[in-house]
Amino acid sequence: MTAELPEGADVVVVGGGVMGLSAAYQLAASGVRRVLVLERDELGSGSTSRAAGGVRANFSDAVNVELGWRSLATFERFEELFGHEIDLHRVGYLFLLDSAADVARFERDVALQNELGVPSRMIDVAEAQRLSPLVATEGLLAATWSPDAGHCTPEAVVQGYAAAARRAGATVLTHTEVLGVEHDAGTVRGVRTSQGTVRTDTVVCAAGVWSAAVGEMVGVDLPVVAQPRQVVTTEAIPGLAPDTPFTIDFGTGFYFHNEGPGLLMGTGDAERWGEVVQRRAPRLAEVGLAGGWTGLYESTPDHNALVGEAEGVSRLLYATGFSGHGFLMGPAVGEVVRDLYHGHEPVIDVSGLDVRRFAGPGARPELTIV
Repeated sequence: MTAELPEGADVVVVGGGVMGLSAAYQLAASGVRRVLVLERDELGSGSTSRAAGGVRANFSDAVNVELGWRSLATFERFEELFGHEIDLHRVGYLFLLDSAADVARFERDVALQNELGVPSRMIDVAEAQRLSPLVATEGLLAATWSPDAGHCTPEAVVQGYAAAARRAGATVLTHTEVLGVEHDAGTVRGVRTSQGTVRTDTVVCAAGVWSAAVGEMVGVDLPVVAQPRQVVTTEAIPGLAPDTPFTIDFGTGFYFHNEGPGLLMGTGDAERWGEVVQRRAPRLAEVGLAGGWTGLYESTPDHNALVGEAEGVSRLLYATGFSGHGFLMGPAVGEVVRDLYHGHEPVIDVSGLDVRRFAGPGARPELTIV
């Protein structure tokens, strides 16, 4: 039986992807009695369900390294914690580098990651091909290898968090579109939906590519735009190694990892798809396609997330704009949102991800995106 829209809630979470459901679970489990999640479609139907499923901590920004590393620890114990199998494969992440500038930058990134406890390392081209035999090495100069990373199933993570949130007392509603946020004198009073209005004084915006519209409802600028990314799955590939790593040709953004008996492949530049595949993994140019989809990155101007609490309106918290790495940071960001709500020091310092950084010189670009 589908739950009905309640008259009131202590917190309304807008967005039923991994970010919103992780936050809802953490809030409810921490004692917030009336947590309500509103999803306009099905759970995970936005960017989450179209994610490639990568989980990693090898980033160029320290806060992203920490968010990814803490989340990896949760993914590793997800079935134990939430009772859902998420098909986690810790096959590693392999970034292929074909420019001297990228090699130098990744060397700095690896040093940062190691400092924060992530066991990534630079490797030579021969080792990269040994790890990922489908790779053609022409033009490559080096690679980075992060053995603890991998991939899992986004839909399973969503369902695990949704079930855990409900067990903790949260209400999760699908097919309930947010039409407006009622507020006066800088204070949130309620949320208007396609099913009616619910009274609340706190909204958490985890609406992905629709976050800018939610921000506008209370006069807060959340600079999030949608960027399409194409993903395809292949037919079965005979002899495919079951431990093929998540392999990324950094210069082009082309990537692949195992998906059943075949591969999942993605790119941000569909027009050059054939050219890129032929150059970097020519064997895949002859493989038949089984399916595919176009997903959306919820991108910000510096490709770094927006996490914090809005000023000028009380209370709007936001966790959005992850530019392609939101799924893998969902577990840790849910904890951060919980801490921000309670006024506690967050488990990870995300002050640098406050949206106000764009009003001054505080933009902090994340460069390791795919």
